[in-house]
Amino acid sequence: MNFCSDNVAEVCPEIMAALIAANEGAMMPYGEDEYTQRLEAKFSSIFETPVTVFPVATGSAANALSLSAIAPGYGAIYCHSESHINVDECGAPEFYTGGAKLVTLNGTDAQINPSELSKTLEKAGAGVVHHVQPAAVSITQATEAGTVYLPEEIGEIAKITHAHNLYLHIDGARFANAVVSLDCAPADITWRAGVDVLCFGATKNGAMAAEAVIFFNQDLAKTFAYRRKRSGNLFSKMRYLSSQLEAYITDDLWLKNAFHANQMATRLAQGLVDLPLVKLCHPVEANEVFAEIPKSVVNGLRGDGFQFYVWEEGAFPVIRLVTAFNTKKEDVDALLKSIQRHLRVNLIE
Repeated sequence: MNFCSDNVAEVCPEIMAALIAANEGAMMPYGEDEYTQRLEAKFSSIFETPVTVFPVATGSAANALSLSAIAPGYGAIYCHSESHINVDECGAPEFYTGGAKLVTLNGTDAQINPSELSKTLEKAGAGVVHHVQPAAVSITQATEAGTVYLPEEIGEIAKITHAHNLYLHIDGARFANAVVSLDCAPADITWRAGVDVLCFGATKNGAMAAEAVIFFNQDLAKTFAYRRKRSGNLFSKMRYLSSQLEAYITDDLWLKNAFHANQMATRLAQGLVDLPLVKLCHPVEANEVFAEIPKSVVNGLRGDGFQFYVWEEGAFPVIRLVTAFNTKKEDVDALLKSIQRHLRVNLIE
């Protein structure tokens, strides 16, 4: 009944079992354990290329620290105005980069418009001492609107980014949902498309607390270990992060979890699309649904015990409904029935 976020879900059984197994005996600290040592080979297999991997516990740490490796304090990081790094990380990217400026761009469905990016970079003042210097572009996959970038769209952004000697970063808190939605190889929307560094999310998709910073551009990884330590994000008992990540990517668990979450969002969207007085605000391409509904229906849903966030207030508020790896069909159907019931009352009145 709680559709606030995929963060509200419990740890999936496979990852909890892996944590319990990792809790046996003594292991070397600070990433010298067997779980951490296996990660790079396993992630390299998934992405079909050698990668450097750093486990961290939170998405904010992953984003802020990876951006610090590609943007100096006098640099500019170009991102969508609705991006998590701009709206929801309390200045962490600015702090850990030592003052880099987030320059926001517009674009429908929370996606950066390549044309606007190109025009902005052409006028950015590269080489002019009075301006912050263009350093990086950050995109979110899947986006804050629950949409996904196609491989060719990422490729176009990467081409523009690299033409201006910048690096391309992906906030992949819901990367698994994007891979499933696109039915593509993970490589197709990362390094093959021109991505330099990916924050690979697991927490929203079944982990307790685990993310991975994955460098495709190996040169950019050289200082990351020191940045992670200096920021307090080098866990002494790293096995408890790495065992989660290993279980997450074993036997395609990450994709199975995301597939279910996406299916539940699609089921929800299909139930909403033809209802009177209800409007879907964005294409539903991952596991988030944004819908505009009457305020009386919002109040009715809350009275029925459903939990969700109101994204925009008004007579017809926009609500966000997020599904997860463990969302039940019965709860989705109950939500739809509740909406239908309150809409009938609204129409009668």
